[in-house]
Amino acid sequence: QVQLVESGGGLVQAGGSLRLSCAASARTFSSYVMGWFRQAPGKEREFLAQISASAGNTYYANSVKGRFAISRDNAKNTVYLQMNSLKPEDTAVYYCAQRVRSGFGFGPADYDYWGRGTQVTVSS
Repeated sequence: QVQLVESGGGLVQAGGSLRLSCAASARTFSSYVMGWFRQAPGKEREFLAQISASAGNTYYANSVKGRFAISRDNAKNTVYLQMNSLKPEDTAVYYCAQRVRSGFGFGPADYDYWGRGTQVTVSS
């Protein structure tokens, strides 16, 4: 069973930055695509970014492209989400997820394991 634990969330002013981390328990971390999602109150879970196993390919949602950056350190079994130029509408619970199937996924149903999330609040 894979365990994913997010950290790094918190309260930040608009225009500020945060770096989220997600530590994975599995030794097979380096074999799989990792993704970041978020969910605001009353809204569906939203895809943000994903990164290939080797970190050679990344994909971003248009809403965060140019502001957020996903990266991973396979030696540390950790994936990161650097968030810059934060806006109040970025306020949400942020989740990391792992996809153990081949290829890439862009929706919550495309991912197999999830962390419990970390709250990000951006004040205006």
